[in-house]
Amino acid sequence: MIMHTKKEKLETFGRLLEIMDQLREKCPWDREQTFDSIRNLTIEETYELAEAIISNDLSEIKKELGDILLHIVFYARIASETNDFDIKDIIDSLCEKLIFRHPHVFGDVDVKGSSEQVKHNWEELKQKEEDRTVLSGVPKALPALIKANRVQEKVRAVGFDWDEREQIWDKVREELEELKQEVKSDNKKEIEQEFGDLLFSVVNAARLYGVDPETALEKTNRKFIRRFNYLERNTIKKGRSLKDMNLDEMNEIWEEAKKYD
Repeated sequence: MIMHTKKEKLETFGRLLEIMDQLREKCPWDREQTFDSIRNLTIEETYELAEAIISNDLSEIKKELGDILLHIVFYARIASETNDFDIKDIIDSLCEKLIFRHPHVFGDVDVKGSSEQVKHNWEELKQKEEDRTVLSGVPKALPALIKANRVQEKVRAVGFDWDEREQIWDKVREELEELKQEVKSDNKKEIEQEFGDLLFSVVNAARLYGVDPETALEKTNRKFIRRFNYLERNTIKKGRSLKDMNLDEMNEIWEEAKKYD
C-alpha cells in the first residue's frame, strides 16, 4: 500500500468537506437531517466498526471509519449553519485537549515510560480541565458491561484499586456465595442485585488481567453461535429435530463442533 503525504491527506479532507457542502445544499435527504435524526445512525455505524474490528476485517474497518468520519463532518456542517461551531472548531478543540493532556509529550512531565502513569495523569488533568468528578465523564447511555469496565478503569487511575490483582478472586467467590444464598430465598430483587454484584466483580477481574470483557464476551457469543449452528445443521442432515433429541445426543454433536473453532 502506498503511504500518502500530509499534503495529499489534507487535500482529500478538503475534498470531503466540499462534497458534504454539496450534499447539504443539493440533496433533499441530506438537507433535511438534524443532530437528532442522524444520532441513531451514528450509533449504528459505531457498532458496525466494532464488529469489523472484532472480525479483524481491515477492509471493513476502513469502510466503517469512513462512515463515522462522514458523520463527524455532517454534524460539523449542520452546526456551522447556525454559527455554533464548524469542523475547524472541533479539530482545534481536540488539538488543545490532546496537548494539555499529554504534558509528557508537549511539556516537561516525566512518566518514566509507564502507560499506567500516563493514564493516571490523564484522569487528573481531565478533572482539572473540566472541573468534574472522577466518574462524571462516563456516559450514562453506555451498555452496562462497557460502563462497568470504564468505571473501574477510571477509579483505578486515581488509586482506588486492589493492591494485588489476585485479591479479586476472593471478591468473586464472595459475590458468588451471596448470590447462591439469595437464590434460595427466591427474592427476585435481591437475586438481581447479587447477579449484578457478581458480574461487576468478574468485569473487575477481567480488567485486572488485561482482558476487555466486552470483547471477550462477544467472542464467546460468536463461538457459541458457530457451535450451535453446527449442531442445528447436522441435526437437520440426519433428518431429526433438536426438540426430539436429548441433551446427551446434542452434546455429542456439540463436541464435534469444537473441532472447527
